[in-house]
Amino acid sequence: MADTERNRFQGAPRQPAAPRPRPEGATAPPPGADPGDQAVARDIAEGIELVQGIRVIRKIADGGMGTVYLAEQLGTAGFSKTVAVKVIKRDWLRDKRALGLFIGEAKLVADLVHDNICQVYSLSRYRGHLFIVMEYLHGLGLDRFLDAHYQAGYLPPFEYSAFLASRVCRGLAYAHTKRGRDGRPLGVVHRDVTPSNVMLDFRGSVKLTDFGIALAVSNQLLAGPGVVTGKLDYMSPEQALAITVDGRSDIFSLALCLYELLTGQPVYDAKDVQELRAQHKRKVRDPREINAQLPEELALITMKALAYNPEDRFQTAKDLGNSLEYYMYRDKWGPTNEKLAEYLQRIFPDIDRDRIV
Repeated sequence: MADTERNRFQGAPRQPAAPRPRPEGATAPPPGADPGDQAVARDIAEGIELVQGIRVIRKIADGGMGTVYLAEQLGTAGFSKTVAVKVIKRDWLRDKRALGLFIGEAKLVADLVHDNICQVYSLSRYRGHLFIVMEYLHGLGLDRFLDAHYQAGYLPPFEYSAFLASRVCRGLAYAHTKRGRDGRPLGVVHRDVTPSNVMLDFRGSVKLTDFGIALAVSNQLLAGPGVVTGKLDYMSPEQALAITVDGRSDIFSLALCLYELLTGQPVYDAKDVQELRAQHKRKVRDPREINAQLPEELALITMKALAYNPEDRFQTAKDLGNSLEYYMYRDKWGPTNEKLAEYLQRIFPDIDRDRIV
């Protein structure tokens, strides 16, 4: 499908994201910002520089898990590398078990190096704050990509939706099969494949973020009353039941993201885990009932990945990715990183893809 063809929303689309407390690229604090919070932020920034030799440049965003800063890693002879620093909120690691899960998972994923995964460089602690130094991505989340189309009143071209999901599949396939230095499988499962954790770089790269955080998040969501907005509705049935999960759980969560890209509507909208479990037992609505223009092949791929029973889904992320790529490329020129970059430039014309600060 050509980029100019618009797939209009049918039915009730997803609700737009709440305004960010601070626009990207801003240097001033948001109106009404708590001076105490600003002091804490300055203290953390100074501590990070002291511990890691990293200079914090500005805040990028606040999220449910913590605060992300743009920073530079400093070295000798004027060496400087642009990085991102994520300071984890203490609430998420308030007990020893959650802290242990977080640190253990972070160690597991330290060696994940792949084109479609945001790389983690280090994990450190300063005055009770845990922070992760990671690859900086000059781009935006899939959630903002979805919201931009909602605001414009049309869906992304089907091929681009399939392309985004296929690139996440590549990252997941690598992570799910990764082995440690001793040759044993690491057993990595992301557990939090959501639109906010899929990043689109303005150069056209697609990367999955927050490996190493998700296990602690998952346990907190199931154990406590507090819910991070947008996280609960992307859990697989087995994850919501708090039973053992494997890579097929990530496949289900990714398919929920793909369904939303193709229809403009999320599959689930639950207030708590009990309601989500009830919704899981209902048959997922065929996406073609929402968007009649959706190709049958792409709809069938999505529905198979959304099977309630893991045995009925694609058994590996590679299998799902191969099916998506066969759909995209078998009889035509399909999307590429370069084409995605051009499309993002058209959707977000006011963002300079070359300028970071």
